[in-house]
Amino acid sequence: MGQLLSPVALLLLVSAASRAAEVLKPVVLLDPPWDRVLQEDRVTLKCQGFPPAANSSIQWLHNGSLISSHTPTYTIRSARAEDSGEYRCGTNISNLSFNISSNISSLSDPVQLQVRVGWLVLQAARWVIQEGEPIHLRCHSWRNKCVQKVTYLHADGRGVKYFHNNTDLHIPEAKHTFSGSYFCRGLVGKKNVSSETVIITVQGAANASISPSVLSWHLIAFGLVMGLLLAVDTALYFSVKRDLRSSLNTRKDYTFGWSKDILDK
Repeated sequence: MGQLLSPVALLLLVSAASRAAEVLKPVVLLDPPWDRVLQEDRVTLKCQGFPPAANSSIQWLHNGSLISSHTPTYTIRSARAEDSGEYRCGTNISNLSFNISSNISSLSDPVQLQVRVGWLVLQAARWVIQEGEPIHLRCHSWRNKCVQKVTYLHADGRGVKYFHNNTDLHIPEAKHTFSGSYFCRGLVGKKNVSSETVIITVQGAANASISPSVLSWHLIAFGLVMGLLLAVDTALYFSVKRDLRSSLNTRKDYTFGWSKDILDK
C-alpha cells in the first residue's frame, strides 16, 4: 500500500521543493526604501535572503546588463537619470543574460528605481497598500534642502495635509477612499515648487482579497484531485490484489498437475 500512495507523496515532494526554491530566492531591498529619488541622491541596494556558497559570488544586473559589483550591497553615490531602471541580484550568473532562464531560480525579482529631475519628489515606502495598513509619504527635496510650508494635495488641487516644517505624512490606517493621485508642494528657499503627481492604490483587506467564490472553486478543485488520486490508488490496489490471487491459483493448478504426472509414472 505504501508504494501505491506514490502520486500523493510525489505531489508533496513537488510542493516542498517549490517552497524551498522560494525560500532560497534572493530579494533586493532599497535603503532607504524609496524607489523614486532625485538626481545626486545616494541610493543603496541590498541583496538579501540567499547566502552564496564559498565558490560563488553575488552578481548585480541593471536593465539586464551585469554590473561590476560582487558584494551584497550596491551603492549609487550620486544618482543620475541613467541609473533609472530595473535591478536584480543573484549568484553564479556571470554568463547569464536577462533573457536566459537556465539559472533563473538564483535571480531575485526585479526592483524598479526612478531617478527624477526637479526640486521635489513625493516618495512612498509602497505604492500599493492593503486597507488598514499604515501609509508613509515623504516630500523630499533636491540635495536635502530645507523645505517649509509643505502641503500634500490631490491631483485636482484639494488639500490633504499642511505642515509648516515637517515633510513626512504618516497615516496610521489606510482606507480604500485614499486611493488616487497626489503631489506635494512647498517652499525651497523663496521658490514655491511642486513634485510630480504619483498614484497611490489602497486595496481591500488582505483576508478579503480572495473572494469566497474563488476560494470555493479552489476547495472543489482540491477535493476533485484528492478524490481522483484516491480512486487511482483504490483501482491499483484491487488490480494488484486480483493479479496476485490469479497468480496464486495458477501456481496451485500447475503444482497439482505436476504431482499427478509423477504418481502416474
